[in-house]
Amino acid sequence: MKLILGSGSPRRKELLAQIGVVADDICPPEIDETPLKNELPRPYCVRLAREKVLAVQAEADDIVLCGDTTVAVGRRILGKPKNAAEAAEFLYMLSGRRHRVITAIAVRRGEDVWQRDVVTQVKMKPLSDEEINWYLATDDWRGKAGGYGIQGPASALIPWIGGSFSAVVGLPLAETAALLRTAGLPIMKAGS
Repeated sequence: MKLILGSGSPRRKELLAQIGVVADDICPPEIDETPLKNELPRPYCVRLAREKVLAVQAEADDIVLCGDTTVAVGRRILGKPKNAAEAAEFLYMLSGRRHRVITAIAVRRGEDVWQRDVVTQVKMKPLSDEEINWYLATDDWRGKAGGYGIQGPASALIPWIGGSFSAVVGLPLAETAALLRTAGLPIMKAGS
């Protein structure tokens, strides 16, 4: 049995290490992440996590872990910005507002798939043009849903969250640990 992390995210790898889990292999799947017509953020995120975990090639006894993180403003899905202009658009939209960060995880072993999703409320302070330009100049927005990463420089822009910090970073650790144990991975045991 080996654990395959179906994600190229260095943040997910670091979060797993916090609970003593190191993936034996990293195999990010290639799937189409385009939202379906009228698809809402939470079902979208749950669907992507499931499609990702099913797309990873694995032996029958291997455990595959995949996740997807989506930032939602109302019904609007804010994915990873294509460029700095789109990142700025996202930041202006989030400025002074609460929004939701949805992280869905899926674990597969053989034919069995277990899933959980976590919704965290996040409030971004009202942002000035200067603050947005400062953040864009850090390049920390690249590859991040909603155009920001809470664990980096953007932490100075976020005065409040309600929910799971690790889920906003990209992997809800309590839920991930529970699913991995359910799939048979011996984690968080004395002496391991």
